[in-house]
Amino acid sequence: MSAPQPAIPFNRSSLQGPELDYISQALASGQIAGDQTFSRRCQVLLEQVLGVNRALVTTSCTHALEMAALLLDLQPGDEVIVPAFTFVSTANAFVLRGATPVFSDVRPDTLNLDETRLESLITPRTRAIVPVHYAGVGCEMDTILEVAQRHGIPVVEDNAHGLFGRYRGRWLGTFGALATQSFHETKNITCGEGGALLINDRQWVERAEILREKGTNRSRFFRGQVDKYSWVDLGSSYVISDVLAAFLYAQLEAWKTIQERRREVWQRYHSALANWASENGVRQPIVPPHCESAWHMYHLLLPTAADRTRFIEHLKARHILAVFHYLPLHLSTYGSRFGGQPGDCPVTEDISDRLIRLPFYNSMSSTVQDQVIDAVLTFRCP
Repeated sequence: MSAPQPAIPFNRSSLQGPELDYISQALASGQIAGDQTFSRRCQVLLEQVLGVNRALVTTSCTHALEMAALLLDLQPGDEVIVPAFTFVSTANAFVLRGATPVFSDVRPDTLNLDETRLESLITPRTRAIVPVHYAGVGCEMDTILEVAQRHGIPVVEDNAHGLFGRYRGRWLGTFGALATQSFHETKNITCGEGGALLINDRQWVERAEILREKGTNRSRFFRGQVDKYSWVDLGSSYVISDVLAAFLYAQLEAWKTIQERRREVWQRYHSALANWASENGVRQPIVPPHCESAWHMYHLLLPTAADRTRFIEHLKARHILAVFHYLPLHLSTYGSRFGGQPGDCPVTEDISDRLIRLPFYNSMSSTVQDQVIDAVLTFRCP
């Protein structure tokens, strides 16, 4: 028998209203493959709201990152700078092309790529810099872009957490030549599994369409630009089904409502736990004043790894699921093949042992959140 589900899960997907109706419309049309009505609607909405040159919805953020690696024509021996504190896809997408990940430590405040270490990691083989906007709080993009431009290195934003967050008033995902989005079940806006490639540098648009369509110029054919389409480049099947796109479009239409609700949940945690955190040596999330969070998650840094273990068990006993996050990539079984050693990224190694994420989802009611808050307030660090 499977273990019983917690009364309060870490994440719970929810409908915004027309998802099932849009899926029915997609089915009724008889066209549920990719690049149909709802896929195009999602792309247009992202392009119009964010002001990007092109948005292409994909089967996952992982696949959007793989497309970025293909677009940059990475070769064995090339190097890509990524934070050590991130999901494996951030590195894997480039390793699949033969590139070597160069792991950077993160800042102790925002847990984003430490821009002060960036220049020291660049070599003549560096072909991309991939900042991750952790928890939907912007990296220090001014410095990252200045360093990247000085060395002629493209920036690919892994914006899986950061859709509709801002850095100095500008949307996250609009700084790099390319950016990727996630619509995974755990994200603010979801279709279960899905993603998008945002193309800010117009030079990549046509080739991105080809790569996404199995290496064919099918998009040009449907626009009437060629009289037939054929295999013209590398590629794979990165096109999302219109059934999933129908679900996604309903969520994207409600993006302002979703973001406002998540802001309320985040700020309620932040206010209610402030005194407790101070008394127990627990650090709350830090959002610099020039950043506007995407309100993706609410995390805490416990004083020690042992405190975190006790904290998880404390909440579990009250039927509340809280979870840790990334393990250091440079020390992972596969990541260590690239030369990672203990002590290379001390901030990552420290915080990954102490970080915990509280339940956080769009439909979380105040009553449910109060139960989480009350349970947290009864926990004490030695």
